[in-house]
Amino acid sequence: MAVAPTRARGSNAKVVAAFEDTPGVVPANSAAWFNVPLVSHSLGEERPLIESDLLGMGREMQDPTPDVATNDGDIVVPVDVRNFGRWLRLFFGDPTVSGASGAFTHVFKSGAVVLPSMSIEVGAPEVPAFSVNRGARGNQLRISQSRSGLLNATCSLICIGETTPVAATVGAAVPATLATTRFPQAVGFVRKDGQLLGSVVGADFTYSNNLEKVETIQPDGRIEDSDPGMAQMSGSVNVRFKDRVLLDAATSQPPTPMELAFGWNFGAFSLIFLVGRVFMPQAKKPVTGPNGIMQAFNWQSSKAASGNSVVVTLINDVPSYTA
Repeated sequence: MAVAPTRARGSNAKVVAAFEDTPGVVPANSAAWFNVPLVSHSLGEERPLIESDLLGMGREMQDPTPDVATNDGDIVVPVDVRNFGRWLRLFFGDPTVSGASGAFTHVFKSGAVVLPSMSIEVGAPEVPAFSVNRGARGNQLRISQSRSGLLNATCSLICIGETTPVAATVGAAVPATLATTRFPQAVGFVRKDGQLLGSVVGADFTYSNNLEKVETIQPDGRIEDSDPGMAQMSGSVNVRFKDRVLLDAATSQPPTPMELAFGWNFGAFSLIFLVGRVFMPQAKKPVTGPNGIMQAFNWQSSKAASGNSVVVTLINDVPSYTA
C-alpha cells in the first residue's frame, strides 16, 4: 500500500502572500491573497539563546536564556512580466497606471514616504505546517544582468515576526494566480543617456530602502516595525575596454553624471529601471592575460532632475496591482 510522504520537499512548498492593511497584522482569508512564484527563500523567525553567566554553581553550565526574535531573510523570485510588479510595489510603493485594452504601463518611483507591508505564508503540505511571515517590508532589491541564463531578483526583507505553524493555510482558499512569463536575460540591454551602451559583459544593481528596525521593548521580543531610510541605487557595469565612453565620464573633473537604463523588452512586455543621475568612479584597466581587457565601474546614483533616483516602468497586461 502506498504511503503519502510526510517529509517536506521544496518542490511542493506553497507560498502565498497578501498586502497588509495594518503592518504586522495578517490579512483575513477573504483578503486579496495571491500565489508567489519563487526560486528559493530564507525567511523565518530565529530566536537565539544567551549563554548563562552564573557562577558559584560548579563547572556544569546552567540553563540559557532566550534572546530577542529576528526575521530577516531573502526571497529569490523570477523577474517576470506580471508577478514581479507586486514586488516592485513592495519596494517602491503604489505605481501610477495608464493604458487600456490589455496594454498597461505601471510606473514606480523611488523615495515614497509610505511603503506597504506584506504577509507571506510558507506552507509544507506534507507535514502539514503553514506559517506566516508578517510585517514584511522590502529592504534591498538586487538584479544581475548577463548574456544568458535565468533572470532572477533577490528581495531582502525585514519582517516583524512569524506566526506559529498550523495545519492549514490561513490565506484564501483559491489565491489569485498570474501566469508566469519570464523576461529572458538574452533580451536585456544597458543604455547610457538614451543610447545603447556597447561591449557590456555584465551588470548588476541594488536598490535599497535602508530600512531601520524599530527595536522597542516588546513583550514578544520582536521589533515594532521597520522604517524607510535614504533611498539608494548602486551597482556595477563590466565592459570590454574598446573605447573611452565610460572612462572619460569617470575621470572628468568635476564628475560628469550620466543616465543609465537597465531593461528587457519581450514582445509586448517591457521592464526598464531608469537611473537618472549616475556617477562613475575611475576604474583600473588590469591586464591579466592574453585575452580581452575588462573594466568594472562600480557606480552610485543620486536624486535626478525628475525628483527620483530611480523610475521603474513595467508594461504588461495587468490592469492594477492595488485592486
